[in-house]
Amino acid sequence: MMLPLEGIRVIDTSSVFAMPYTAAMMADLGAEVIKIEALQRLDQTRRSAWGLWPDNDPGERPWDRGGPFCTLNRNKRSLVLDLSREEGRAIFRDLVRVSDVLIENYTARVMRGWGLDYPRVRDIRPDIIYVSNTGYGHHSPWESYPVQGTALEPMTGICHFSGYIGDRPWKIGQSYPDFVAMWHALFCIMAALRHRALTGEGQWIDVGMYQTNVSFLGEAILDYAANGRLGGRIGNRDHTGAVQGCYRCRGDERWIALTVRTDAEWRALLDVVGCAAWPQGAPPATLAEAYARHDEVDTVLGAWAAEREREEAVAALRAAGLPAGPVNDARDLLLNPHLRARGFYEMVEHDPVTGVGRRPIIGRPWKLSRTPVSIRRPAPPLGEANAYVLQGLLGLSLETFARLVAERLTGELDAPPEPPVPIPLDEQVRLGRLHRYDPDYRERLGLGQTAAVSG
Repeated sequence: MMLPLEGIRVIDTSSVFAMPYTAAMMADLGAEVIKIEALQRLDQTRRSAWGLWPDNDPGERPWDRGGPFCTLNRNKRSLVLDLSREEGRAIFRDLVRVSDVLIENYTARVMRGWGLDYPRVRDIRPDIIYVSNTGYGHHSPWESYPVQGTALEPMTGICHFSGYIGDRPWKIGQSYPDFVAMWHALFCIMAALRHRALTGEGQWIDVGMYQTNVSFLGEAILDYAANGRLGGRIGNRDHTGAVQGCYRCRGDERWIALTVRTDAEWRALLDVVGCAAWPQGAPPATLAEAYARHDEVDTVLGAWAAEREREEAVAALRAAGLPAGPVNDARDLLLNPHLRARGFYEMVEHDPVTGVGRRPIIGRPWKLSRTPVSIRRPAPPLGEANAYVLQGLLGLSLETFARLVAERLTGELDAPPEPPVPIPLDEQVRLGRLHRYDPDYRERLGLGQTAAVSG
């Protein structure tokens, strides 16, 4: 069966999270995605992996073993090509001639300085779809400012609303803006491919991560534009009048989350908790009264939850028709029966040279009934497609290919530039980087016997 993007070739020069994941979604959908890195400049998720190696072991090829890299680059091919040199850029232009989409996430000056910005790439391939993802977008005073999602997040205003009353702003996640930008970019690429199919015209997609994330604060922006009101941090509470919060259950870091939005739901909650649970006087009769007595409500619900297992508490609340759920950690998510039933995780056997083995990889949050997609191949070892692209697609001679390898314009790594030293897991727990670790995780995930873990 033909996949939706089969026959589309994508050049992916991007790194880290947002655009690599965009390109991975296109690869899942059937596009041939060629990821380009230089020996002198590997993707950060290859270069450091932030210590996320299988079994906390970087192995002999740490650049091929990082968990983030393996997730964000599945189904791709790997080409090593140094774009900082003119000969590398000449080869790149030849690859553009036989490609459909180009994805890059350099600051604005880089591709412009290399002569590979959209106007000049369009001269080579007029119908190219050229995707730029920068922190702030092109043609703005900030176009050349470098940015990471972790620093961008506070600027978008999200952190202003994240945190407890009277406390400092808090981050809400790991590089959250990257993944918001990723879905925006994927949508735009599909629209551009549709436009090209109808008109034959390519176009430039200029994504500014700042804008993609500010758009998520539409309610707060509208409130100020219409009323001049500025909201702030209120912890887990709701500013519209719902009663809600997170409550600790029995066990180690076992929590539930609950929202009560109507008088009917409030009465249902009283039926679950019991009117006798209120230590003094009668419980609130209405949602509005409960909201006014939120501290008291939190105390009662906290005491009720503390006497129960998390699953028991969630089941009782859901049975009463209340929107409640567990606060899950990574193990909960990987063992979640709903996600498993949906096939959200796909077991992927990685290239033997990497030593990664068989691992569950996050799939997609959607399914296609007529053209089902999957992870058909693992993330590529560095340079695995050098010969395929340079000799096969572009027709370079064996002699030229050998010279490019000797000059390190292409090739493979023999050893990491700086051999990584993993931090033992016990030490990571002591430092607060981990809450805990599970020595039996492989058995839980159906991967076989747990290997020796560093730490």
